[in-house]
Amino acid sequence: MKTSFVAFLATFLISLSIPSYACSGVLNNSLRVLDSDDKKNLCDYSGNVVLVVNTASKCGYTPQYAGLQRLYTRYKDSGLVVIGIPSRDFMKQEFSEESKVVEFCNTEFGVDFPMFATSKVKGKKAHPFYKQLIAESGKEPRWNFAKYLIDREGNVVEHYKSSVTPESERLVIAINQLL
Repeated sequence: MKTSFVAFLATFLISLSIPSYACSGVLNNSLRVLDSDDKKNLCDYSGNVVLVVNTASKCGYTPQYAGLQRLYTRYKDSGLVVIGIPSRDFMKQEFSEESKVVEFCNTEFGVDFPMFATSKVKGKKAHPFYKQLIAESGKEPRWNFAKYLIDREGNVVEHYKSSVTPESERLVIAINQLL
């Protein structure tokens, strides 16, 4: 009995020191993994700072993939997750075949942050995840590479226009404050 109490007490004390994060509404969405039939629930990223970006392979902002990858590499061990969601909403500047998106991202930019299926990110047909991002931020993407920053508790804390680069001082400071 004494051993059981000590084990219980140790487990209880450890649980107090580890923050637990409930999955918020915005992250409680499943997305299909890019060029796959697999689905992933974004609740898996609860407790992390999440940067969501609608991407495109044939856009003037496409070089931002390099900055997104550097940002992810630099901060992933501290709890940053970058999520890329290709979209054809803006002048169809994304490949229609997801296999080409994967090949392009890997070959041109060495992307290894999570990438999900090509989705609508604006308007009535937007993916439910994007509808929630828009509702919580009050901002709809106006072009490719718009960014949404989500804190560790799952709150959308900021929307950044496409022109705000991944390694801009403004975005990096905001990420560091949340980490």
